[in-house]
Amino acid sequence: MKTFVAREKDVAKQWHLVDATDQIVGRLASRIAMLLRGKTKPIFTPHCDTGDFVVVVNAEKAVFTGRKLDQKIYYRHSGYMGGTKALTARQAMQTKPEEVLRWAVWGMLPKNSLGRRLLKKLKVYAGPEHPHQAQKPEPLA
Repeated sequence: MKTFVAREKDVAKQWHLVDATDQIVGRLASRIAMLLRGKTKPIFTPHCDTGDFVVVVNAEKAVFTGRKLDQKIYYRHSGYMGGTKALTARQAMQTKPEEVLRWAVWGMLPKNSLGRRLLKKLKVYAGPEHPHQAQKPEPLA
């Protein structure tokens, strides 16, 4: 028996619609990362993009458990001395809720060129509207 290796051009890409209303951020991010990576398909190949596109709506209504809203801190650095900036999860959810979910998914994808390509297939929107009706995304159960 030979090992099957999927090629990216042979994989049929689907579109999934995820409603983040009252969903826990980390658990939702892990499900999204599995869809983006293609781990839910029997033809999963680690070095290929065998995953699907994911559209997330209502990202502003996603929730954190425990005291993470005040204790979880997102750091970034400007590159200059003393250029560290910090943002709590509560501040981030008020200013850019779609980025919070994107950061959570990015933490669960591989840190290489494949992971960067996979992240481009994630479309996150704060409200209930999205411009991807033409792709006919099917709701995720």
